[in-house]
Amino acid sequence: MQKDFFTYQAQTTKFAAGFEVEKAEGSYIYGKDGKRYLDFVAGVSANTLGHSHPKIVAAIKEQAEKYLHVMVYGEYAQEKPVALCKLLAEATPDPLEVTYLVNSGAEAIDGSLKLAKRYTGREEIISFKNSYHGNTHGALSVSGNEIHKREFRPLLPMITFIEFNNEKDFDKITEKTACVLMETIQGAAGFLVPNDDYLIKLKKRCEEVGALLILDEIQPGFGRTGKLFSFEHFGIVPNILVMGKGMGGGVPVGAFMSSRKIMESLSHSPKLGHITTFGGNPLIAASSYATLKEVLESGLMNEVAEKEKLYREFLVHPKIRNINGKGLMLAVNLGSPEYTLNVAERCMNKGLIVFWQLYRNEYMRISPPLTISFDEIRQGCAIILEALDEK
Repeated sequence: MQKDFFTYQAQTTKFAAGFEVEKAEGSYIYGKDGKRYLDFVAGVSANTLGHSHPKIVAAIKEQAEKYLHVMVYGEYAQEKPVALCKLLAEATPDPLEVTYLVNSGAEAIDGSLKLAKRYTGREEIISFKNSYHGNTHGALSVSGNEIHKREFRPLLPMITFIEFNNEKDFDKITEKTACVLMETIQGAAGFLVPNDDYLIKLKKRCEEVGALLILDEIQPGFGRTGKLFSFEHFGIVPNILVMGKGMGGGVPVGAFMSSRKIMESLSHSPKLGHITTFGGNPLIAASSYATLKEVLESGLMNEVAEKEKLYREFLVHPKIRNINGKGLMLAVNLGSPEYTLNVAERCMNKGLIVFWQLYRNEYMRISPPLTISFDEIRQGCAIILEALDEK
């Protein structure tokens, strides 16, 4: 299988692992080598409730026996997509009330940008240096790392990039600005967290000039920081909320959410302001609904702060420079990309899966499922420390 993988499936790097997967369950991935591996990555934050969670699997099976795709987005009322959107509205603060379901976080970013431009009638977009919002042309255009963008230009025009946590850049947000797009916690840059009052001041500036604030919660959403969405830690509510990754519990999904007044602007002048064939797919919605319901009702979010504390208590070592992040999205600074890759390989050989950050490869990613146990955290951290002790 590994030979066929490298022969027939397109690759994204020259050093893909090609690890052959047999099955995955709970906090573990089982390889065809007969070994099990503790997973500290969770599909890059996608497997919110671990692998093959029984409630998610049951929801998918139940829906599969009823029907799969029946009509393009927005035409037919289907039980699980409707229930998912209703539960999201009940679980989020006003004025978030209407959800547009799509296929991925990147598509949700594209849709949110179109929504902001359509509603405000403005063209300028403000994004952030070192941000990452996805790899479609629109999402790539508003991502803030030139190395990843330059070979694909021309991209979207009229985008200005400002510096994360720098209030002096607020004067670049003007009456010409349609929206400010921000990751509530910067992911690819090393899980950077906004200063305590930064988002409050940013939202105020947006309100002063009539710009919409879009928060990208594709990675920190769905309980990863101890709140359903991480903006709840910072005292504001965005005009448009973008989600994905962990929303589906392991299946491909994305969504953007706003007030009814704002969202209705996509339905006219022109109609079909955003359209997608498979967005709101009932099978995907069933998985997403089961995931959201379990996150809200299980008490797992109440354990996140203690689990973060345990990670920080264990991961103390001379080769660890600092640890960024919040909750169960932590970035461990090991000093250099080469060393981080080396440690990740050592950990894999010892039965632990870790990864690295997209832009800042010197940071080792820790983003386990919310269901990870305290004992599993201890076991995994012991492996990391053992790998760090090796010369």
